[in-house]
Amino acid sequence: MNILVIGGGGREHTLAWKLSQSPKADKIYALPGNPGMAGVAMCVEGIALTDNTAIVDFAQKHDIGLVVVGPEVPLTNGLVDAVNEAGIKAFGPTQAAAQIEGSKAFSKSLMKKYGIPTAKYEVFTDADAARAYIHQEGAPIVIKADGLAAGKGVIVAMTEKEALQAITDIMEDQEFGAAGSRVVIEEFMTGEEASLLCFTDGKIIRPMISSQDHKRAYDGDKGPNTGGMGTYAPAPVMTEKMVQETYDKILVPTIEAMAQEGKPYKGCLYAGLMITVEGPKVVEFNARFGDPETQVVLPLLNSDLVDIMLSCADGTLDEQQIDWSEGAAVCVVMAAGGYPKAYRKGDAITGLTEAEAAGSLVFHAGTAHKNGQIVTDGGRVLGVVAKAQDVRAAVAKAYAGVEKISFKDAFYRKDIAHRALER
Repeated sequence: MNILVIGGGGREHTLAWKLSQSPKADKIYALPGNPGMAGVAMCVEGIALTDNTAIVDFAQKHDIGLVVVGPEVPLTNGLVDAVNEAGIKAFGPTQAAAQIEGSKAFSKSLMKKYGIPTAKYEVFTDADAARAYIHQEGAPIVIKADGLAAGKGVIVAMTEKEALQAITDIMEDQEFGAAGSRVVIEEFMTGEEASLLCFTDGKIIRPMISSQDHKRAYDGDKGPNTGGMGTYAPAPVMTEKMVQETYDKILVPTIEAMAQEGKPYKGCLYAGLMITVEGPKVVEFNARFGDPETQVVLPLLNSDLVDIMLSCADGTLDEQQIDWSEGAAVCVVMAAGGYPKAYRKGDAITGLTEAEAAGSLVFHAGTAHKNGQIVTDGGRVLGVVAKAQDVRAAVAKAYAGVEKISFKDAFYRKDIAHRALER
């Protein structure tokens, strides 16, 4: 069958790469795709990710049998609904179900109603009321823009001053646009963070291999929050017992709650977790594969991703046997100097072929073609991924790949997977 992957980042490159390994995949299109994806998919430019009509039209003209939606914006914009209405299968939740990511206030109220463990919180649309609550609760405290903010709308404020500044930035200066017209203020949870993604057909849930992201820009978890500077899988903090507890107390109740609310959830549900002394608690839900978690989880998947996605769309996930490989995977994100603030674009990238020859997978996140060269075109430019028998070996192999690649002012964290190595 022909498959259409929506998106053009590192997550979508990884999805297209994995889908291309299936004997069921005849032709893969990527909209818009990126230069790295061109090896496994035909890139389609000129159609906006929010233009549901044009995307459906393209899918019909090119005999697409499955549409795989990577980013959150097309999901919250109802692309899956539009594709399904045209009689085409899609992997991803409907617009109503994607609210679990699209509105933090919605997901928090869902968790409160159904007793799903998460941080204590309040929702505010008035900046002064939000400030009064911060004075009352003190710091550390967490401020979140309610809507979509490309993974950057969360401020972990260690002081009241930082928290109050966050309210000014988000609600008054509208740093994240309309996403910040409402904020969720949460208690600060202590523990170790982990991510557990799962496949679901709305009834059956199959957890993937756990992973751990590194959100802060600099070594030692310092600096501003980013979309993610690297990942590794599996995360040792997610023991078999912890995965089971997350499945029983978080994943199953959430999928059941969504069905109960008349918003049945199909696709990939991403649970961002804090492993506290009281057990796992939800930091956030995402309505799609994580980025850069996908870059370490999918290389460890042995089963056919096309089969799994079709079974999620068809409601037959119970018939699927999903197998994972032993060992570990590590992703180091190479970013443009200045990220997550202002950064340059258009710098030539060298060493990509050499990194792949050394055994790394290189997933493009923010690249473009210019004058016959691949150049930087985003904040997170590349994800350099390696698989090995254990985390230590995978770290060494990933950094060996990173050292082969260069572009002006490139920077990356040198301590990816430090928590696993410290254990």
